[in-house]
Amino acid sequence: MSSFDIASARESFPALQQSQVFLDNAGGSQTLGTVIGSRTNVQLGASYAVGQKSTALYSAGFEAAAKYINASPDNIVLGSSTTQLFRNLSSALEFPEGSEVVISSIDHEANIASWVDLAKRRNLVIKWWTPKTQENPKLLASDLRELLSSKTVLVTCTHASNILGTIHDIKAIADAVHTIPGALLCVDAVAYAPHRQIDVKALGVDFYAFSWYKVYGPHISMLYASEHGLQATTSLGHFFNASRTLDNKLGLAGGNYELTSSIPSVSAYFGSSPSEKWAAIEKHEGQLQGTLLGYLNDRPDVTICGEKSADTKKRVSTISFVVKGKKSKDVVEKVDELSKGEMGIRWGGFYSNRLVNEVLGLGNDGVVRVSMVHYNTVEEVKQLLGLFDQVLGKAAERNLQGLDAIVLVFSIQRSTGL
Repeated sequence: MSSFDIASARESFPALQQSQVFLDNAGGSQTLGTVIGSRTNVQLGASYAVGQKSTALYSAGFEAAAKYINASPDNIVLGSSTTQLFRNLSSALEFPEGSEVVISSIDHEANIASWVDLAKRRNLVIKWWTPKTQENPKLLASDLRELLSSKTVLVTCTHASNILGTIHDIKAIADAVHTIPGALLCVDAVAYAPHRQIDVKALGVDFYAFSWYKVYGPHISMLYASEHGLQATTSLGHFFNASRTLDNKLGLAGGNYELTSSIPSVSAYFGSSPSEKWAAIEKHEGQLQGTLLGYLNDRPDVTICGEKSADTKKRVSTISFVVKGKKSKDVVEKVDELSKGEMGIRWGGFYSNRLVNEVLGLGNDGVVRVSMVHYNTVEEVKQLLGLFDQVLGKAAERNLQGLDAIVLVFSIQRSTGL
């Protein structure tokens, strides 16, 4: 495993050359300097020189995007957002009336609303896949099997929750889904993709989507379909155009040319040995999340939402929590005040309202979320912990106050004979 050079990584991002600390990366990462700036702005397919250059750049970007996830260009489509691509996909899937769709209740709404709407339009039966515990809720293949039947046509879930940070075993889930002939698995990878290398063939998924602007690139998204998924998808394109590839079927000219041409710059950032780079990134992020989780786990007034372990095989470095007796909004705004707006964390439900309200039972105030990526430093995390100490009181003081309360109660019991 190669060592991770944090200084070199940070130099690649112009936005990091300022005092602002970016710890809201699950909402959108900073952009590589090599990505910034468009190349051409003319229509594809023209015979004149700039037209040929534009077509070549777009094709190179498309091919780089496919290679990035170990797929064929025929099996991907680019679009304005993951939400939009899921909507397009839901309009292109046709299932018999009465078929069953299994929908994860802990997903971002992008991977829920489209399928609820599809079920309504096609008269399908929805089965909600909800973790059996509020404490560290996870999507388990063993639980999924209880929901599958011969009528199951589609299962949807997230690779990693944008609130919980928990990594789900997508290969095991895919294997379970595919015990039902013809059933399809659709995975939202938006919160997973910034943290790990992706191989869609190894995962065994039928549909898989993420947004490049969460992976250090431009505001564009990508959806993959396996051969099975591709064949199950009808075309939304014009009748006189080809309908062989996923782009033919779902693209609808939604892949911005200029943004697509910058995708090779994202791929190049991970070098000629991307597996080594990603391994080093995982190790570094493990240090980041270990520092924050160690602090949070030591606080009796804090409840971590999701995986409490810093094990990088179990979670990514998106960490959410609530504080007893304090609103998440108030905690974040106090950090804003103390840092003069230079410590970027957030509060809320982050479009995972069903998870926050129905599974975690938190209401509209939601969680405090700290979302780190590889360009963050341990020093930045420690700065944040110093601010938390000011907002919440030092953990040692809180523990001492709790101990004092126990002693007081014991003394009262002794004096009253209770």
